[in-house]
Amino acid sequence: MNLSDKRYAVWFAVGLSFLAYGCLGYLVPRENFTLLIGCYAIAFISFYYLYNTSNISEKELFGYGIFFRVVLLFCLPFWSQDVYRFIWDGRLVCSGLSPYEFKPDAIINSVHFSHSYELYEKMGSLSASHFSNYPPVNQFVFLIAAILASKSIFLSVLIFKIILLFADIGIYHFGKKMLAVLGISTKNVFLYFLNPLVIVELVGNTHFEGLMLFLLLLGIYSFFINKWIWSALFIALSITTKLLPLLLLPFFYQKLGFKKSVVFYACILLLNYLLFLPFISESLVDNYSQTIALWFVNFEFNASFYYVFREIGYWFVGYNAIGVIGKIIPVFSVLVLLYYALIRKNMLPQMFFKHALFGLLVYFLVSTTIHPWYVINLLFLSLFTKYKFILVWTLTIVLSYFAYSQESFQENMMLILLEYTAFLGFLGYEIYSVKKERKTF
Repeated sequence: MNLSDKRYAVWFAVGLSFLAYGCLGYLVPRENFTLLIGCYAIAFISFYYLYNTSNISEKELFGYGIFFRVVLLFCLPFWSQDVYRFIWDGRLVCSGLSPYEFKPDAIINSVHFSHSYELYEKMGSLSASHFSNYPPVNQFVFLIAAILASKSIFLSVLIFKIILLFADIGIYHFGKKMLAVLGISTKNVFLYFLNPLVIVELVGNTHFEGLMLFLLLLGIYSFFINKWIWSALFIALSITTKLLPLLLLPFFYQKLGFKKSVVFYACILLLNYLLFLPFISESLVDNYSQTIALWFVNFEFNASFYYVFREIGYWFVGYNAIGVIGKIIPVFSVLVLLYYALIRKNMLPQMFFKHALFGLLVYFLVSTTIHPWYVINLLFLSLFTKYKFILVWTLTIVLSYFAYSQESFQENMMLILLEYTAFLGFLGYEIYSVKKERKTF
């Protein structure tokens, strides 16, 4: 294929991506599983081609990543109801009420902000019956939208999407810097920046993993260039956007040592306290901890090993033992993460990212609930390693959306088996290849 033909092929791939994202954002509901999978597959194949084509500059790839996000900038989220809870929380805070103190179910007839009933209905009964689980930085973003777009759902969503767009640009910029520190090709950042799961779930469906990962990246980058106080600030902000970075805190210990760790963790703890301070009340800790605990002992979706444990529980006790299993999972996950953080060597950034990736992977593999956007956290960490198995998961995890095509929200266990078998099989292949490479040398 000559250079001219390759350019036509690139434009064709970009055009297909444009059509796929346009259909996903504006035409295809999540209930239409066949079209959803078809459009997503087209976007993913195009992404794979664009990333692996040698005659495209990184500047062009960056432009395509921005273009695909802009395509989804003006649609309401199409695969998730969460955005309506975001807007509700922001307008509730703007009204002087705490989302950690009042469940939507309890106050729907007493609040008076714009679109309250519409937001209440669209957020879903599950969200409406619980306190908010979104930390203070998220609440601050929600509040910004409530102040700037108090009368419009569309404009509120647009504000969220613009913030997430700039967060992804920040990940692109500082991701390249971090890759340079590691001596890894900066092109790796496009495995995130062009990945359809990232584009669809973050800017498309307005999940705030993007903002959290941007702040976490700033924290990790600052840490490895020895700016530890700045690192503590950014990590604290990332934790109060999404709680997940809490699981990675032990990985900073080895490089710091005991004395510096005391200061580092104290700074993070103090900053987190200050960020929660506007919401402090007698019932905050109890309400918030109960809401977080629901993810371990009440909710089930797209799990892997947990479903195996659940079936074993049925066999032994005759009922769903999630109440027991859900209490064991956090303890087991913490022990695994402490092993990777404190026993394995993490002084070098290469080992830090590798062990954080595998520690977090184990946590997700035993969790009761895995929504597709959760996998973006693993994709982010994998950018800074030699492992690419998470890319396979970013393709197969959309099979979990089959459940939404069923009136009774019924999961298909064969599709879930296919989802996990594909990426775990590739993981096994990569681990075998790395071991074989070591033996060779």
